[in-house]
Amino acid sequence: MDNRIYYPQIRRAGNADSQPVIQLIDSVLAEWNDAVCLEGSEKDLLDLDGSYWSQQGAFVVLETEQKIVGSHGILPIDLDAGLCTFKRLYLHPDYRGTSAGTELMQWNIDWVRQNGFQKVEFWSDTRFHRAHRFFEKMGFQKSGEKREMHDSHETYWEYYFSMPL
Repeated sequence: MDNRIYYPQIRRAGNADSQPVIQLIDSVLAEWNDAVCLEGSEKDLLDLDGSYWSQQGAFVVLETEQKIVGSHGILPIDLDAGLCTFKRLYLHPDYRGTSAGTELMQWNIDWVRQNGFQKVEFWSDTRFHRAHRFFEKMGFQKSGEKREMHDSHETYWEYYFSMPL
């Protein structure tokens, strides 16, 4: 029996990580009887290098024992205005409520600041109530604005969050 304790590590993710990231996100969406839509809303996951790193953004994973248990991406929206967005923040259920989510989010906030962004904004599926409480605890504000999305298997709604840096 292996009694070692494995601590999650945050590392840069690339195209070789696409399938494990897709599997993680698909497993989280399955909690809501949903699935990844690679033809629509999640098509960026097929090319992490091209969709994030080559766009002056970032994509990282939280990994333990060679298993990806978290993901998070950053994309510029307007470089001149210092505006970016967060995407694909997903965490395996075993790591929710631990420091892992906070460390992953803080890594992204620090990266955004170090790269000269002044504001983060993003949209989050209205079903993710626990995540919304977490975002607010981290300092993001939910505006109350809501949008209807048609880029997946089923229509869904998202809330708008933002934070000046």
